[in-house]
Amino acid sequence: MQAPARLGKYLIRRELGRGAMGVVYEGYDPMIERAVAIKVLRIDDGNAELGAELRTRFRREAQAGGRLGHPGIVAVYEYGEDETSGTTFIAMELVRGRDLKSLFDAGTRFTLAESGRIMEALLAALQHAHERGVVHRDIKPGNIILLEDGGVKVADFGIAKLDTSELTQLGSVLGTVSHMAPEQLTGETVDGRSDLYSSGVILYQLLTGERPFSGPPARLMHQVLHEQPLPPSQRVASLPPAVDAVVLKAMAKQAAERYADARAFAAALRTALAAPRLGLPDVETTVLRPRRAAEASTTPAAASSSGAAMPAGATPTPVAAAALGATAAPTAPAAISKAGESSGRRRIVPALLGLVAIAVAGVGGYRLFVPHRAAEPTVVAGASASG
Repeated sequence: MQAPARLGKYLIRRELGRGAMGVVYEGYDPMIERAVAIKVLRIDDGNAELGAELRTRFRREAQAGGRLGHPGIVAVYEYGEDETSGTTFIAMELVRGRDLKSLFDAGTRFTLAESGRIMEALLAALQHAHERGVVHRDIKPGNIILLEDGGVKVADFGIAKLDTSELTQLGSVLGTVSHMAPEQLTGETVDGRSDLYSSGVILYQLLTGERPFSGPPARLMHQVLHEQPLPPSQRVASLPPAVDAVVLKAMAKQAAERYADARAFAAALRTALAAPRLGLPDVETTVLRPRRAAEASTTPAAASSSGAAMPAGATPTPVAAAALGATAAPTAPAAISKAGESSGRRRIVPALLGLVAIAVAGVGGYRLFVPHRAAEPTVVAGASASG
């Protein structure tokens, strides 16, 4: 499709991108001197039914955008048809940035703080949309734009469900399989909680750099419908375990088991991400008292559950202490103490008897072999008795 010079009142400057069903141009509104994005629908003239459905979707996108006015959602300015060419188009806010898909494809990784900020913006935008009866139905990395100034925008409400519209069967199954909620795949009724499922998939990717499910479409559908994703902390060990519960609840198979709305999802995620700063779990803050010197010198090396030995006298970490078993740790020092007491008594009695015998022998020998002398002054330590 060659870029037109003009669509309606808009001057076309250049092509920004294209997909299977549309082309996006950078345009200019000379009336108010504003740059805009012009989204043009591409229709296959050989399939009238598909063309009618796509026109319905396109018009629905404009209607959805007309209901919404949120800084986190790409604004729609106008839906129109060019009189000259008959081309259907939407004029919308021109945003400058990169979508999450291109960042993920480039191997970009996000910190916990960055992930939390992106999700906070996404969920705030969805809360706004859901409160106005608009369900996006195609939340995926390609529709989340990170702006140059750090902002976040949600784009493309092309298959949005409005609370006043009825979708055809074709519209009910449109979306991206890897990010679609189970009820979307089975053609059941969708609501805002379907978007929350897709947002849970986005969160999973932000945290781990991977999708929770992967494979060909048939395999993906089976996983989405029947399998549980691996908890994020099992893919990235440094993640706080509290985040696992948030992701798995958002991605629950049944909509009733997910968060009630985007605001509740955001609050739960905020709490989970703040947990490491509030304090570590008890097992990590437990401090074991160092053993006494006598215990350290007599206690044999303790073996961990993996078979590796700790040096004698070393203070075990909480994990190692737990691995030793609940009964072994307290009983070993007590047994050693009793054995030491018994052994000590057996050694002291003979020693005392020996000292008495030596003393008696010494006195007798002195009287026998040393001549008797006159009494001498007795000296007490530190003083003289004669003074």
